Order: sequence, then C-alpha cells, then structure tokens
Amino acid sequence: MNLSKLFTRKTAFIFLLLSFSILSSGIQDYSLPEARKVLKAIEKMESKQSRGDKDSLKKIVITEKELNSYIAHRIETEKEEIMKELRLKLFKKNKIEGKVLIDLRGQKIPKFIRPQMTLFFGGKIEVKKGKARLNIKDLFLEDQRVKPEILDVILNITSKINKTEASSMNDWHELPYGIKDIKTNRRKATFYY
Repeated sequence: MNLSKLFTRKTAFIFLLLSFSILSSGIQDYSLPEARKVLKAIEKMESKQSRGDKDSLKKIVITEKELNSYIAHRIETEKEEIMKELRLKLFKKNKIEGKVLIDLRGQKIPKFIRPQMTLFFGGKIEVKKGKARLNIKDLFLEDQRVKPEILDVILNITSKINKTEASSMNDWHELPYGIKDIKTNRRKATFYY
C-alpha cells in the first residue's frame, strides 16, 4: 500500500473527527442572548472609541459560543445569500478550526464548482499593524483535502455575484474600527482596543 495514500486517508479521517466535534459542540442553533452580548460589547468598544478613551489598552473577552451565536445571528438577519453557516472553534495561540457552508445554487458558476459546499478548515489568525488575516493550514471540501487556493476561486465568484472587489485569502484586512489586537485561547477570544 502506498504510504502517501494512507497518510492522506488518515489525515482526512482525523479532520472528519475534528469536524464532528465542532458539529457536536452544542451550537447548532444560536442563542439570541449570546449574540446580544457580542452586540453590546461592540457598542461598548465604539462608545469608548468615540469618547477618545485611549489612555490604556482595554479588552473584551468573547466566548466561542457567543461568537458563533453572533455570526449565526448576522448571517440570518443580513440574509446572507452565499455563506449560509460559519462556525468557529477557538484554541490557544490564535489557532482556529471552522466549518463554512457555501450555497451557490441559482448562481452562474463554472461547472467544476459544486453549487453547495461544506468546507472544514484549520489555521491561525495573524494580526499585524492594525490588519489581520487567516493563514489556512488545512482545508477540506466535505471529506477531501483541497488546496487553500480553492477559497480564492470561491471568493472571486462571490465578489462577482455581490459586485464587489475580489480578494484573496492571503490578503490582509483592516481590523474593525478601534480593534488593536486579537488573541484566542481555548474557547474564547480576547479583543484589545
């Protein structure tokens, strides 16, 4: 038996187990009270920024469950057309895993792209000089390992559908107003502002 095939199968199996742990972490449905906690935290940060309260670096801690509830709430209330689900699992040292459901049904897409895709990813959030990006190390389409560049194809299609500027997974993005740094730990994220 070819060792590289065995390694790929073993890696895919381990990643599937991790993805099932994400799914079974009790966050299938979101909690509106938890989403509201994040909304209040955002209001608090914006309020302190508008008052010019810049004496020292402050922080707000958001739990993984609160963050996932907030994301689900935003997807629902903003009637997101393409990204139907995004769930994150937070670890130490800015490492994260996630699941994203992309729905391109009814859109004009190339024939080689699946109209509905569930992607599982693992990577690290990098923050530098007021900008951040997700450095993806592992990416799976359903149970098949794929190259992270596939996300650039999906982003390009999405930008055409939404009539926005195309971006890449390697792009650095401005942090939300007032945020200076992000640190993750097991099941929580700390936002410094």
